[in-house]
Amino acid sequence: MTPEIADLDAEVRRAEPERWLSSRLAAPGPRTALVALYAVNAELAKVAQAATTPLAGEIRLAWWREEVEALFDSGRALGHPALQALRDASGLERTALEAMIEARHAELDPRPFADEAELLAHLDGADGALLTAAAGVLEPGLSPALTQAGRAWGWARLLRRRPLWRAAGRDWSPAAWGETDDREIAAHVRHRIQDALAAAREETRTLPVEAFPAVAHIGLARAYAEGRAPGVLQMRARIVWAAISGRL
Repeated sequence: MTPEIADLDAEVRRAEPERWLSSRLAAPGPRTALVALYAVNAELAKVAQAATTPLAGEIRLAWWREEVEALFDSGRALGHPALQALRDASGLERTALEAMIEARHAELDPRPFADEAELLAHLDGADGALLTAAAGVLEPGLSPALTQAGRAWGWARLLRRRPLWRAAGRDWSPAAWGETDDREIAAHVRHRIQDALAAAREETRTLPVEAFPAVAHIGLARAYAEGRAPGVLQMRARIVWAAISGRL
């Protein structure tokens, strides 16, 4: 592992320990591309947190769009080591990367979603597209529909990060939900995670063994919906069980 890849690996481990643990199940070669992809996602997740104004965030996302264009143009230099590590990755879908970037625009708005349909579109880009891209780099040529798996994880992500949104004067809960309190929102999300997980189990039932590390962590969404915070050993056990059984 080169120093650059080691740094990306450490970043993903800090930012998304669940995905990092799942990536340990991948073969060494594809794992490098998987970690680089997750590092890109971690950087995209930072944009709204770091931006002092929505315009600053838009400029940063525009930079990432230009970098993705450069990624698929072998004659252009790349400005981030994660993208450099992805340059030779097989099975990487440009449309998935673009969807991941586009979805992050919503995070710059104080109250971005008018209704649940708009929120689901965000989850499909920020979470579903990432799963599709991850499965593709693990099993080139594979482009599975992982919409429900992405939604299960995305709902859990938003629930866990709601305090950060609120601290920044923002809220992801759709305006159509009204002024619901935290307990009501948690109840909303818990049901949606349960439904999405049930559908995701069918969705991933025929996923090749080689691609399963892309989704092995999704089963942890239930614990987060219930307000539990599994430790590293618990996360590892749950992820390994999912990989062995082939079930989320």
